[in-house]
Amino acid sequence: MTLSPIALAAVLGSAVLHAGWNVAIRAQRDRRREMALVVVGAAVICALVLPFLTPPARESWPYLGASGVLHVLYFILIGEAYSRGGVSLAYPLMRGTAPVLTACFTVTLLGETLSPWGWAGIFGISTGVVLMARRSGEPGETAAIPFALANSLVIAAYTLNDALGARASGSPVAYTLWVEPLSLVPSLLWLLRGRRIVLPSGREVLRGLGGGGCSMAAYAIALWAMTIAPIAPVAAVRETAMLFGVAFAWLFLGERPGRRGWAAVAVIALGAAALRFG
Repeated sequence: MTLSPIALAAVLGSAVLHAGWNVAIRAQRDRRREMALVVVGAAVICALVLPFLTPPARESWPYLGASGVLHVLYFILIGEAYSRGGVSLAYPLMRGTAPVLTACFTVTLLGETLSPWGWAGIFGISTGVVLMARRSGEPGETAAIPFALANSLVIAAYTLNDALGARASGSPVAYTLWVEPLSLVPSLLWLLRGRRIVLPSGREVLRGLGGGGCSMAAYAIALWAMTIAPIAPVAAVRETAMLFGVAFAWLFLGERPGRRGWAAVAVIALGAAALRFG
């Protein structure tokens, strides 16, 4: 299977949606509460749509269970990373490192092969990640780096798990939508721990539904693409989201990644592009 123009366009659209909701979380003062709103919004949308879809095949249920656990970790680490650092630092580290790990997993576990272009892409992404981690930024911002890098491992793990689960499900969209309700309660228990529960305002409800819809759609599109194309190239192209994320953070949040930050993003993007041909 190759990455067709339709799949490529779909994955790029997925990247824009993904970058958008991440920037929207960082734009709010309380990022953990905002992440909780997105998680609830996504779960509500899924609950409304799932009754009209064919349930995932029984063979995919173990993958769904694993995905629920991994997505709890994913939501927690996003909230922690954005509570400590900006999108222009944390987002490229999370999204840029993940395709390297995904490619390594697919090569060692699934027997997928990489060409010299693919390995060049891995080297390029790794170099960009090092540059990004060493760039200057806001005081104390480097505290976000361990959380971002830990989340890249989670992203790689759920990408591989869900690609296999979606293929086994016979219904990739329904599979994707089931992940959100499964991860809802544990995610909220962590994100809202030690807080007085305050009902969301009308504006917060709309933000939660909008962010949840973008999150769900972005991932559903990516999983659909992985059912018709190799996993590693789709995962790599999806990480162009980091370019959109840094650009959106620059335009809408006033973040300034600096010359080293922009250079790191460019190197990561070139690495992802090279991995596309791997």
